[in-house]
Amino acid sequence: MQKNILDIIQPAIQSYTEKFSSQENALLHEIAVHTYAKHDHSNMLSGHVQGRFLSMLSKLLRPKRILEVGSFVGYSGLCLAEGLDEGGELHTLELREDDAQTAEANFKKSNYSGNIILHRGNALDIIPTLSETWDMVFIDADKVNYSNYYRLVFPRVRKGGLMIADNVLFHGEVIESPIKGKNAMAIQQFNEMIENDDSVDKVMLTLRDGLFLIYKK
Repeated sequence: MQKNILDIIQPAIQSYTEKFSSQENALLHEIAVHTYAKHDHSNMLSGHVQGRFLSMLSKLLRPKRILEVGSFVGYSGLCLAEGLDEGGELHTLELREDDAQTAEANFKKSNYSGNIILHRGNALDIIPTLSETWDMVFIDADKVNYSNYYRLVFPRVRKGGLMIADNVLFHGEVIESPIKGKNAMAIQQFNEMIENDDSVDKVMLTLRDGLFLIYKK
């Protein structure tokens, strides 16, 4: 049985970190409340602390071009958009039409509606058609294709660019022996690929369900 993400985080510690982190803006809070109440896969939402972390990284980098693989309902994309440089764009990709419609509606409510471009469809087909040079990339889509997304995107990431992969602890299943389930096995293979990639500096964080920060040398 798949564990809940919060099973690997003490709820009291989670609440403590939220208390001492900057608060979500009104729109993000609205999205979070609605998603947790109505969406069958609400555990996929980045959430308060991770959202503030993504926002802070983006504000530090001031990227001109961000690629997000996996829009879900738009929460993480809006967090990343907070750091866009003037005239910058965030391209976000979503396979599921229902989620794409929700994300689009949420983007239109924000101050970044003119800076966010939503692409509907299979990311494996869409990524090769995008001729941008990426300053920042966030991978948070189907786990079995993490390695494929990385290989497709990496040549278009600028030197000094940052890639972020979510769910790299996959509910703690990556430390089980043996690892069971196709998603956990795919994440483990991805993690090992990054471990052995000498063209990047990397650090894995135990934030939420695990974030891999990957810096292109």
